[in-house]
Amino acid sequence: MLAQAVALHRQGRLVDAELLYTELLLRQPDNFDALHLSGLVAAQTSRGERAVALITRALQKNSRVAAAHNHLGTALRELGRIDEAAASFGRAIALRPEFLEAHINHSAALLELGRADQALASADQAIAIRPDNSKAHINRAAALTRLKRFGAALSSYDDALALQPDSLDAHLNRGELLLQLGRPAEALSSFDRVIELRPECARAHCGRGAALRELNHASEALTSLDMAIALQPDLAAAHANRAAALQDLQRPAEALSSSEQAIALDPDHAAAHSNRAASLHDLLRPAEAVASADMAILLQPDLADAHVNRGTALQAMARTDEALASHLRAAALDEKCAAAYWNASLCYLQLGQYQEGWRLYEWRQSVAATAPSRTHGHTVWRGCEDLAGKTICLTAEQGLGDTIQFCRYAKLLQQLGAQVILAVQPQLRRLMMSLGADIRIMSETECAPEADYQCRLLSLPLAFRTTLNDIPAQVPYLAAEQQRIAHWRERLGGPGFKIGICWQGSTAKIDLGRSFPLQEMVRLAAIRGIRLISLQKGHGSEQLRAMGGTAPVEILGPEFDHGHDAFLDTAAAMDSLDLVITSDTSVAHLAGALGRPAWVALKHVPDWRWMLDREDSPWYPTLRLFRQRQAGNWHQVFDRMYHELSTQLAGRSS
Repeated sequence: MLAQAVALHRQGRLVDAELLYTELLLRQPDNFDALHLSGLVAAQTSRGERAVALITRALQKNSRVAAAHNHLGTALRELGRIDEAAASFGRAIALRPEFLEAHINHSAALLELGRADQALASADQAIAIRPDNSKAHINRAAALTRLKRFGAALSSYDDALALQPDSLDAHLNRGELLLQLGRPAEALSSFDRVIELRPECARAHCGRGAALRELNHASEALTSLDMAIALQPDLAAAHANRAAALQDLQRPAEALSSSEQAIALDPDHAAAHSNRAASLHDLLRPAEAVASADMAILLQPDLADAHVNRGTALQAMARTDEALASHLRAAALDEKCAAAYWNASLCYLQLGQYQEGWRLYEWRQSVAATAPSRTHGHTVWRGCEDLAGKTICLTAEQGLGDTIQFCRYAKLLQQLGAQVILAVQPQLRRLMMSLGADIRIMSETECAPEADYQCRLLSLPLAFRTTLNDIPAQVPYLAAEQQRIAHWRERLGGPGFKIGICWQGSTAKIDLGRSFPLQEMVRLAAIRGIRLISLQKGHGSEQLRAMGGTAPVEILGPEFDHGHDAFLDTAAAMDSLDLVITSDTSVAHLAGALGRPAWVALKHVPDWRWMLDREDSPWYPTLRLFRQRQAGNWHQVFDRMYHELSTQLAGRSS
């Protein structure tokens, strides 16, 4: 009867085999083989408790059978009783030191217990017994990964794949390791291979989504992550990665929901808490963001992203010194974490510590959000090389306001004897021509010119070693076209204190919290003698249209700054204005570069260039800064402006 049962068992006819084992146990309740093998069938059919009970009874009859200890360990591991499982595998090995399967199982259990050194030793023993066993190499690679011996781990995965090219575990684990090493393109290939072999593998789709996100393909990443969740709704990592992709797509409310779903599935998922912090920051809930980042750090102290998200939230709360400490901690944990260095640079710059700030600001070129500019392949000028008789090509980067602010350095380069070429955004080309006839202005889309050196525009403060005390702040350094000045002077002529207004920047993430409602500005029109003249273009204009004809704001018509070139009419109109009032947009930079008086309304914690607390700008002598005293409270800002304007105009009339 036992022989028949064993034969059926080997054929995979588990139900039939179990019936015979059970019948045999009815006749011989202490039969070791029947107890052991019936327990094995229970383990193979996912009935762990029964498997443990039967095999334990068998071992009470004969504790010297290594296979029984190995099978007991397998059942215990399935039940999550990992300590007991590891002990059982250890007893199997003690009885039979060359027992390959027990060594493989033992190393896997030790890994689950976080005992990577012992897991590595056990995997090495398995390989010594059978060098061509791919599972042993996979376990070895996993142990090496835990020990942060990443190069050796990759080699072990490669060894496993050489032995078994279609090993799902090897491809999957290798992909996850490559992601950890910041090699997403290679990781993507590994995940794609897993999906080719097993399309229903949720972990592979999850990894694929994470890799695509790292490659800046957030929309494609979201598709893969949605597939992972459809295949395995309780996969916390997929929800966490989905949150990160949604965050990249500037959909923070949805990202927050995905993070919270991940946390509900796995409360100890550190990355999910970190992602939640990023979303809460973008939703203007910085205190909650700090709390979420703190939880992530509590769960995983070496998670660099959590320290970055903590620092970003602290920056939004004007706790700049603490924010800086968080970003520097992130950089210490991950020396390749560009966001940590870049955010640290913003803290230094905001604090006026320019020497360290400019140095770390170079990391912006590794941060996707800053959109690195096109370069022309020439030698980079770093401030040390002699420029006398040389040609240097400067390339604009980031926003239009950045180009307007930093184009001033072109004149300093001329003073060093350089022939300067400035490649800018196409719409700024004509405005930039007012820098001087001997500076060649070209579009950044044009073919590379001949030059001895090149430099990105925002790297020039580092090259010139600019400090807070020697900012080149001579204004104006840009000028409007005389013909346009005459046109708008005639158009805007007449009495009144003329104020050009601009209330809305772009809708990109960088503008978060910078813009204010037009309605706040309209209150100023109640002051006798004031004329409000709209300089607003594009986003925000709908607020004016929504007021119909009731808004006390003059509109300059469809021809105002119409066409491809930007700011030509705005610059000319500013010549006839008594004041410009604007949010933190490129209009503020234009007014400053033209040397025109302007008031800039700033959110509670503004961009680094406006620093903290002060009412003036070291970059633009004619600008005055009006800051929120409470985050989100624009009413107080315009109350102060109303009072200032009322006082000024009352003084004029007297």
